[in-house]
Amino acid sequence: MPNFTLRRPTHLTRAHKVSAAVVATASCAAALAFTAAPSDAETTAETTAGHASAAVKPVSTNGLPLTAKDRADDGKKGQQLASSVTDGLKVTAVEKQGHTAKQAANRSAERKVIASPKSAAPKAAPKAAPKRYANNLDGWIRESLDIMKDKRIPGSYEGLHRNIMRESSGNPNAVNDWDINAINGVPSKGLLQVIQPTFDTYHVSGTPKKLTDPVANITAAANYAAHRYGSIDNVNSAY
Repeated sequence: MPNFTLRRPTHLTRAHKVSAAVVATASCAAALAFTAAPSDAETTAETTAGHASAAVKPVSTNGLPLTAKDRADDGKKGQQLASSVTDGLKVTAVEKQGHTAKQAANRSAERKVIASPKSAAPKAAPKAAPKRYANNLDGWIRESLDIMKDKRIPGSYEGLHRNIMRESSGNPNAVNDWDINAINGVPSKGLLQVIQPTFDTYHVSGTPKKLTDPVANITAAANYAAHRYGSIDNVNSAY
């Protein structure tokens, strides 16, 4: 079995004991001081809160704290200001609406002015100018045919022309002063040699009441021939 030799404990002197006691006392004092003193963060927070509270505290214009009456007056002023702003916004909105409506009305008026030619009443068609006829045998026959057509008197250009050339050779003032009618005092006259009593009986309305008028003479003779022979086209000799 090996032999172990125990080291003898070091002997503490009086000086060692005093030094240890001093160190222990100093450590306790430091711990107590740290616990009692507030931290820098806590001190800073409390200071800032105090300043903020003092900063937001309302005061009047003379620097004194606001009373209840001052607060009430400030409230009324605030309401009045808000009401004034609201009224101003309403007026602006109304003016804007009025301006928009005016612009719309102007555009509508412009469209009406542009569209007005389309809505204008159509002009009445000008009346047709009256038909003109030549003042000769051809013109007299053609005018007589138009009147006969309107009055439903039968006859053709050829039938009229043929009988006119046999009776008067186309002379509207021709007068027969030798036949039985002339002996009786009622001579035959005009393009188709019509006596006055026959002309008066078969005169066609709308034509002159003159025996020797070319158109009046032709239409009266054609009217007479239609009643007696069916048509002037059926007449080939004295009638």
